[in-house]
Amino acid sequence: MKPVFPDTNAIAHAADLLRKGRLVAFPTETVYGLGADASNPDAVAGIFKAKGRPTDHPLIVHIADIDSLADWASTVPDAALKLADRFWPGPLAMILNKKPEVPLAVTGGQQTVGLRMPDHPVALALLKSFGGGIAAPSANRFCRISPTQALHVYEELGNSVDMILDGGACQVGVESTIIDLSGNKPRLLRPGLITSQEIADILKTDINIPQASKPTEIRVPGMMEVHYAPSTPAMLYPAEQLPDRIRLLQTSGKKCGLLSCQLEITETSQLCVLRLPQQADAYAQRFYAALRELDSLQLDLILVEKPLQTEPWQAINDRLRKATTAYLHSL
Repeated sequence: MKPVFPDTNAIAHAADLLRKGRLVAFPTETVYGLGADASNPDAVAGIFKAKGRPTDHPLIVHIADIDSLADWASTVPDAALKLADRFWPGPLAMILNKKPEVPLAVTGGQQTVGLRMPDHPVALALLKSFGGGIAAPSANRFCRISPTQALHVYEELGNSVDMILDGGACQVGVESTIIDLSGNKPRLLRPGLITSQEIADILKTDINIPQASKPTEIRVPGMMEVHYAPSTPAMLYPAEQLPDRIRLLQTSGKKCGLLSCQLEITETSQLCVLRLPQQADAYAQRFYAALRELDSLQLDLILVEKPLQTEPWQAINDRLRKATTAYLHSL
């Protein structure tokens, strides 16, 4: 089904589809989600089938308000309430110990559940109309570029989705921060717009950040070594190395794309250049769409200028590292 404008009737119809165990794609402030009734294991199984996603990969449950935390978590720690009060609705998912009745299909077989309240009027209207939790990973094929526009969902998943609500371009553009509150100490499991320092400031405690080489035992979305990746091979380079690399590739007859944020390089018949903003939040908002645009051009290679390594860029660098890993490992 092609995307539809999310008026009152469309949202009511989408909620009814969810009650019937069907799949609905909807916008959030981060990326578009592929939603199913989180209390219905058969409906949740449809998400994994549509995405080609392994069933041991947990899903985040989207909820309409802070009070709904108690519907899914066996206990709601003070830390969760403090973070929800400060950042919800918003791009923060919290990992809590689940209630026994929460389907293992949602949690990837784990005893923890990811919960968040999205900051998008269409998502919130759908949640309120539906009246329950909506399990929703990104609405794309497993490990591919996340969708930030309704058209991206349609192009990638097509008729495997029963309805696509078109809420325009996502304003944040990268997936939510994930913080694990199921143990004794808060742990950052996935970086996002909300930084570990902002979380530490609210909780008045240090945040444990597991090393990439020592993954946490809690499985969460976005932890694959290769993720968010285009079909076209992609490579990440510091700005100072790009001119020589581009000259070498053009000499060999390669057609390339370049995502640049600071470097000024002239576009040629062999080089398509897309410039992204130099501010981290604006870069994030446009990043996935730009990567998709280059991926659609049947290029030989996509080059990406390595951004700054400061905390505001942490989420972007995380996505870039995973989007370019596959090709780097083949060299």
